[in-house]
Amino acid sequence: MENSRNYAFFQHTACEFFPCHRTDRVQDFNCLFCYCPLYALGPKCGGDFVYLPDGTKDCSACLFPHIRENYERINRRYPELMALAKDKPKKEP
Repeated sequence: MENSRNYAFFQHTACEFFPCHRTDRVQDFNCLFCYCPLYALGPKCGGDFVYLPDGTKDCSACLFPHIRENYERINRRYPELMALAKDKPKKEP
């Protein structure tokens, strides 16, 4: 069996938003992480983002999750996401 790694890349060219970010490499635009899993890491995500005056994180200039070669880099960050989601003891008032 060939090691194709098809699971690491998906492109939805029929999507009305494709590509959702400006890119010179449309053929390599990865839709697999359409909603970036690193968004929840806030300023530690490693992407190209800005905070708007109202505090909203704006990732419209970020291509990090859409670059074909970043699949492994994103998956290596899942322990950080798991830590955010981990059940923590509630503080007493």
